[in-house]
Amino acid sequence: MNTRQRRSLAELFEEKRRENPAAPAVFDEERALTRQELSDLADTIAAALPPEGGRIGIVMDHSVEMIAAILAVLKKGMAYVPAEPSFPRERLRFMMRDAAVAAVIVNGEYRELFDGLPKITVDRGMAAEDAEGAPAADGEGLAYILYTSGTTGKPKGVMVTEENVRHYVRAFRREFRPGEDDVMLQHSVCTFDIFVEEVFPTLLAGAVLAIPPAEIREDAAALASYIDRRGVTIVSGFPYLLQELNGLPSLPRSLRLLISGGDVLRGAYVTNLVGQVDVYNTYGPSETTVCASYYHCSAGEPLADGTYPVGRPVYGAEILLLDEAGHETREGETGEICILGGGVALGYTCAGEKEKEAFQTLADGRRMYRSGDLGYRLPDGSIAFLRRKDTQIMIGGKRVEVSEVENALMASGLVNRVHVSPETDEEELRYMVAYIVREQEETTAAEIRSYLGDYLPDYMIPECIAFLDEMPLTPNGKVDRDALPKVSREAAA
Repeated sequence: MNTRQRRSLAELFEEKRRENPAAPAVFDEERALTRQELSDLADTIAAALPPEGGRIGIVMDHSVEMIAAILAVLKKGMAYVPAEPSFPRERLRFMMRDAAVAAVIVNGEYRELFDGLPKITVDRGMAAEDAEGAPAADGEGLAYILYTSGTTGKPKGVMVTEENVRHYVRAFRREFRPGEDDVMLQHSVCTFDIFVEEVFPTLLAGAVLAIPPAEIREDAAALASYIDRRGVTIVSGFPYLLQELNGLPSLPRSLRLLISGGDVLRGAYVTNLVGQVDVYNTYGPSETTVCASYYHCSAGEPLADGTYPVGRPVYGAEILLLDEAGHETREGETGEICILGGGVALGYTCAGEKEKEAFQTLADGRRMYRSGDLGYRLPDGSIAFLRRKDTQIMIGGKRVEVSEVENALMASGLVNRVHVSPETDEEELRYMVAYIVREQEETTAAEIRSYLGDYLPDYMIPECIAFLDEMPLTPNGKVDRDALPKVSREAAA
């Protein structure tokens, strides 16, 4: 590894600052910061961080101050642990406890969420003060910890290093060529790896980050108007965002690139987009930092099943398709998608034996992540995604371990037996049905959902709840899935 590669993310941003301190860096609806102003605000926040170092939680509304807080943590050579303030209180506390954070950076209104933890309050409009620049970080440690749904019934923290992020910045630059004329939309929640794709390739390329107000994020027409008004050129999001943009009468004139990730991209979602802007389909778990593969939809075609391939490995990555015996599959044969290269994360914070098996060290010393996803190789070398090997599914672009939902239900004291079944509706979107044998007959679906709301985010709460007198079982004692009543999303609506 050469000296250039070892420079920290904060140092790489400082290089762009020195090139043009007055250039814009980030804006929201309340203020805009130049590179110099963003660096100064980050230094101000960094001065308040614990001198002994450690990991720092960040629980803030999306704003220029949130970006400054992330940069502040990295400037001090620490790792940040992001979480949305809207997450259930117990989930937030678990994440901060599991990550062993030394302090939490919060907006003032969220201070009460973290009794017993040191807190640094950063609110909108915070002014930069005269603060000594943070000492240069070595660029070799952790950058952040992202929490995803875990098979143990608790979220699992993916530990991503500075080098992992630098790897992805290089891959993004090589494929998409971001420049100082680009404006990237910051649309993703902070706990999803698309957020990493939005922030770091943008700031380190000297491009500008645009943070829209929260109230328009779920309104495609309002978001498109914002994109047009603010001159946004790049949008990275879930397939459903692209599907909504596809249905608009016209696209914002400034857009040049749309990147889809987090779930299956179907040809029907982008029929009007592929001829107007560059559209990419991407694939990659948080355990490989962001994307492990790209597919240029505007220069390709959907597969026979209507989905787009996930493409070829990004620069600096390698993808193997392995059978159950660990041998590479041939063209067209189904295999587990296994990823090698600079994006493979350090591992999990507190992993069980099963989860540790996902990260493997090969005989030649290379590290590999076994994704648990199945796919096959196409004649042109691209990879087609098929499905999960286990019970992990995607709902609204977010990963959900069905077993975590089941465990949360069983811990409620309201449930005697439970089976959560992933289903697909007529639009081929995923949802969950919870089949429940109640402890008390008078327990209602509303009570169960209210309980789950304290422990799980909304997208992990089953959309349909079916009460059973008893759970049907097979002769060997497993849930007889074929004997469960069919519950459709439409019937439950």
